[in-house]
Amino acid sequence: MPPDRDLFANFERMRRDIDELFGDVFERTGFAPRRGFSPHVDVFYCGDPPLATVKAELAGVGIDEVGLEIRGRQLLIAGQRRSSDAGGRLYQQIEIERGPFRRVVELGADVVAERARATYEDGILRVEIPLAQADDAVRRVPIESGQA
Repeated sequence: MPPDRDLFANFERMRRDIDELFGDVFERTGFAPRRGFSPHVDVFYCGDPPLATVKAELAGVGIDEVGLEIRGRQLLIAGQRRSSDAGGRLYQQIEIERGPFRRVVELGADVVAERARATYEDGILRVEIPLAQADDAVRRVPIESGQA
């Protein structure tokens, strides 16, 4: 026997009413669920010349929804995983995180930001950034006398 559609509609209305009534209170006290998510990442160094490689798990995120920035030794990955239309659905369980995301990845070495490359395949964003080569040049530093 199919579930009673009126029961589902009543449940949805009750849930919306409770969200409207208590949602603001929870947000102001810090007990509201987080909006958005933080994608999981792997960071490793390899290659010759050496590269910093960051892989981010972004399944279900359109590539046009992702932005990348490099600031010094930080890689910023930001974007949004959009929700599908939930019209006419009563969810039993929701575990796929949606909404905006922002992840700052601290890199363990200086990098050459202008030579960074990024690819996106099968929900995995891969960013490769060449490591800056250490300057092995020796520079003599003259010592000045403190006497006038």
